[in-house]
Formats: sequence, structure tokens, C-alpha cells
Amino acid sequence: MSTEAEALELDAADPGHRELFDVPPAQGGDYPEVAYFAGNSLGLRPKATRAELLEDLDSWAALGVEGHLDAARPWLPYHELLTGPAARLVGALPSETVVMNTLTVNLHLLMVSFYRPTRSRHRIVIEDSAFPSDSYAVRSQVEFHGYDAEDAVIRLRPRPGENSLRTADVVEQLGGDVALVLLGGVNYLTGELMDIPTITKAGHAAGAIVGWDLAHAAGNVPLALHDWDVDFAAWCSYKYLNSGPGAIAGAFVHERHLGADLPRFEGWWSTDAKTRFEMTPESRPPATADAWQVSNPPIFAMSPVRTSLEIFDKIGIEVLRERSVRLTAYLAGLLAGLEVITPADPARRGAQLSVRVPGAGALSRRLRFEYGVIADSREPDVLRFAPVPLYSTYHDCWRAGAAMAEVTA
Repeated sequence: MSTEAEALELDAADPGHRELFDVPPAQGGDYPEVAYFAGNSLGLRPKATRAELLEDLDSWAALGVEGHLDAARPWLPYHELLTGPAARLVGALPSETVVMNTLTVNLHLLMVSFYRPTRSRHRIVIEDSAFPSDSYAVRSQVEFHGYDAEDAVIRLRPRPGENSLRTADVVEQLGGDVALVLLGGVNYLTGELMDIPTITKAGHAAGAIVGWDLAHAAGNVPLALHDWDVDFAAWCSYKYLNSGPGAIAGAFVHERHLGADLPRFEGWWSTDAKTRFEMTPESRPPATADAWQVSNPPIFAMSPVRTSLEIFDKIGIEVLRERSVRLTAYLAGLLAGLEVITPADPARRGAQLSVRVPGAGALSRRLRFEYGVIADSREPDVLRFAPVPLYSTYHDCWRAGAAMAEVTA
């Protein structure tokens, strides 16, 4: 096993950007700060977030309603400050991208447009290990349209004895009765990175619409949604995007659907900004992803997202991915001997390693209170470690490896 000194040498040679973040104090162990591996559940707070949020709050105090136009960052077009950075992060055009709502709300709004079932084509394909909210969302959608969820939702399972889905097995399930493919870009439980371009192409060849839940992919791995011809996608901003609990989410709609005659729920912010204050009863939606907005943006919730996206814009997701591969490989070596259910191939995983171990919940508590290592557990027997390249260190990984060796001995 690597030594502590070796881990510190690696940090000196390959530093991240920990200095940009507030790292919680440890409640146990020998070090003042936690070794934080729960960024796939809730990212750490950037230090700039507090000051920049207070600036927006101060505009409210100083200007009242006039802040819509006169604030340092005017509120009326505020969401446009996030569009460009979000588009660059997910490999999209600005016109295809909008930051709004929360993840599952966005999935429902997008399925209003893109899940259009018929008697002969009404099934939805998801992973059996999809995050529960995705299961709830697709089941409620098929039932809303009058179909039986037990029949209409196809749940993909790995082959017996395997932990991850094979791309070929996914493609094999895309028959002529499939209306929608909706998979997680990175699986929340196993950390498997799906082959998004291959599956998207196969879904289209089968005549289906293909959407992606990028909750665990955005800010974790490079994406090219426009070039991959993805129909739609949605993601949250509180995991790898470090924007705070329940942060405002994002959505993508490919440009070939923009301006098309699609069913869509509309509201105050769905209409063209240039004519919004003409106050007409009919919406005039723009030929951009903004047409899927419903309500005016919550400025103080958007502020932390803007701060976070600036960090990604400055550093670059490709640079972060390179460090992520190195850091995750180092942690994988330290966890050798345990049952890691995440694919071993770095090209098939993000910044996550999931370990199957009995009593995962109890072990997670021991790691936190005895060793100052924070990893989360998923019932019944999985511990998830996310070495986030922005703020995790090789020394954090060494601490996790040493702690796991002791608690599983």
C-alpha cells in the first residue's frame, strides 16, 4: 500500500484546487479536515459563493424592485449569465441550454414534449439501478398516458454475476415498441459511465427519442451533447457542480427541436423576452431552450450556480477529467482486495468507486466519526467514494484506503 509520504508527494506534483473550497472540519481521526468523498451527493461550497451571493442580496436591499434592471448583475436577464458556461460544460450550443428548476421537474417538462406514446410505441427504457426519482418520473408519465408501468417501463439489468451494463446489451433492448430511452449518463450506484454517443445513435436507429439524466455526469466527465445528437438532457447542480443543496438544475434540447411544433407546458418565462412585457395572453416562445422555462428565475438560488460555473469555465472540464482519472486510479489501488463494483476501465467510469461491503451504513458512520473520512452508503451494501478532482487530494485517498483496511479487517 502507498505510504502517507508518497501521497503527499503526489499532491505536491499534481495539486487540485482545494484552496477554492471550504472543507468541513473532521469530527474524528488525526487530521483537522475531513477527507471528503461525498461530492457525488453534495459538493463542497466554493469560498467565493458567500461573498457573491451577498452581493446579489445587497442589490435587493439597496434597490428594491429596481434591481431587475439596475443591480450590478441585473435580475431580469440574470439567467443568461449561466447559459454560456453551462453550454460549454455539457458540449452544447447556448441556444440549446437553459438553467432552470430542479432535475426531476425538468425531466417531466421535457417528457411532456418528447414522450409522445402511441399504442404500438409507448415503452420507456431505463436502468434497473436508476436513481429512484427517475423511476418514479417515468412510471408516472406512462401511467398519465394510460399505460401500465409494469409493462411499459423496460428496466435494464447487468448480466448475471456482473455489476455494470454492457453497451451491446442496452442496444439489444431498443426495439420498435420503445418510444423513449432515458438513462443516467453516469450511474449513481455503480459509477459506470455509459457510452452516450453509441446508445443515442442506436436509439435513433430504432426510432426512439433519447434523453439523458446527467446528474452524476455534468461536472464529472466531458460531454458533447450537441455532437452526440442527444435529443434532450437534464442535470442537477448540487453534486459535482458544487452549487448547494437543491440547487437550480440545467436542461438541454437539441437545436433540431428548437422552434418545432412540440407540446410544451408554458408560463411567464416561456415567451420571448423581447415581447414579454406586452402582456399578451398568448405565449410567443423563442426558438431556444428558453422556451421550456416556466417561471421567472430565483436569483438568489442562481447566484451559487453562476459562481460554480465560473470555476469550471476557468479550469476546464478536460483538465479536471485528466486529474480525475489519475486520482480515481490511485484510490482504486488503495481499495484493491475489496469488491469494487465500478468498472475497472477508466474510460467506463467517472470520479467514483463503489465498494460492496456488508454493513455499509455502519461502516460509513465509523469512517466519519473515527477517521474523519466522509463517504456515503446506499442500501443494502454499497459504500460510494467520489474523489472529486477539484478539491480531493491523494492524501485524502490515502486516508480512505488506510481507514477501509482497518474497518474491514
